[in-house]
Amino acid sequence: MAIELVPLSLPPTADASKFEQFGREVRGVEPGNIKPEQFQEIKEALYKYDALLFRNAILSPEQQYALTKAFDPQSESYGHGNNKTENTKKSILHPDLKTIPRIPQVQVIGNGKIFNHEGLVEATLKHPSHKTFHKTIVSPEDEAKGITRFYRWHIDAALYDLAPPRVTTLYGLEIPQGPTQVCRYDDGTGDELPVTLGTTAFVSGKTMFRILPDNLKSVAVRAKVKYAPHPYVWMAPAHAKSTGLGIECEGLEMPFEELPPWEEGKRKTFPMLWKNPVTDELSFQVHPCGAAEIIVDALPEGANREGALYPDGAHLTDLEDVRGLLYQIQRPAIAPTLVYPHAWESNDLVLFHNRGILHSVVGAFTPDQVRVFHQCNLAASDDPTGPTSDDVAKWA
Repeated sequence: MAIELVPLSLPPTADASKFEQFGREVRGVEPGNIKPEQFQEIKEALYKYDALLFRNAILSPEQQYALTKAFDPQSESYGHGNNKTENTKKSILHPDLKTIPRIPQVQVIGNGKIFNHEGLVEATLKHPSHKTFHKTIVSPEDEAKGITRFYRWHIDAALYDLAPPRVTTLYGLEIPQGPTQVCRYDDGTGDELPVTLGTTAFVSGKTMFRILPDNLKSVAVRAKVKYAPHPYVWMAPAHAKSTGLGIECEGLEMPFEELPPWEEGKRKTFPMLWKNPVTDELSFQVHPCGAAEIIVDALPEGANREGALYPDGAHLTDLEDVRGLLYQIQRPAIAPTLVYPHAWESNDLVLFHNRGILHSVVGAFTPDQVRVFHQCNLAASDDPTGPTSDDVAKWA
């Protein structure tokens, strides 16, 4: 049976014209038993469409790890380092992940108590809540009415020492049902998005770049972001914006000298734009919460300087400037019309191009609602590729 690629079902809120090249459901192949020639087709489809959905998938942790690793055969450890998130107690990621003992690259995430699950005798899973991370929170009265928020828009990446994974695989085993919730932005725009309970929200980095005005495209193609050391420990005391898109500037980040031991040479500096290995398209890929500095190169010789931002280059180190510029660039792309909120069904397997997408946990569960997912991503064998000189000449 030939592999069939079917466009994803979009919610009524989505602008379908912006999703023509985003997401496909894959039919005609079992993800746990993919032949080499089938994998090549799936690999190209993932990089072309950025997200692939397999319905009714049956997948062991070993098979999920093997599938994830096939996209980067030289990769080995979990994207944050095997067992690192549980051992780093001060990390904001610590409560969210449990490791499968025999396959440390595969994490169990979700909500509620589980027993005798893949070698875990007993574990309490905790769905991330905006109430523990945002500066402001939804009132109990509104939460009872089904109002919720994006938790944190991000890329799956350690952003220190290890390279960002190429692909994340997310496998939903147990999906609690509940009423539709409304994800509210609470930023004065009135934006809100109806979502199924516990959706994962995705936005395209390609779209994030494409919709920018020319002056911000010019900045993006010339700029790099330098991340804080141990960024998830650094950001843990701070509070996020109500949209989940970055951190409020309150001076609450952990001082560098109080972080776990770190080395300047292991800090990560990445281009704002990452190049797709199949299509050569550029995606705006920045984790706004971990960004500490922005370095902007000067305009290339002969470029039009009229209306240009930072024509002579810049090095932004004030967090208000760094976060302000990133929010100006990224906020338009999380508008309700540009978000794909996946409506999970049991045994859904989603593969997403972690170097072409930003995503966020959404929603809130009660303690008795049990939700079980297996997540796998692997620290890549290389760093992302940024814009070429031709790209800079085109967009700057």
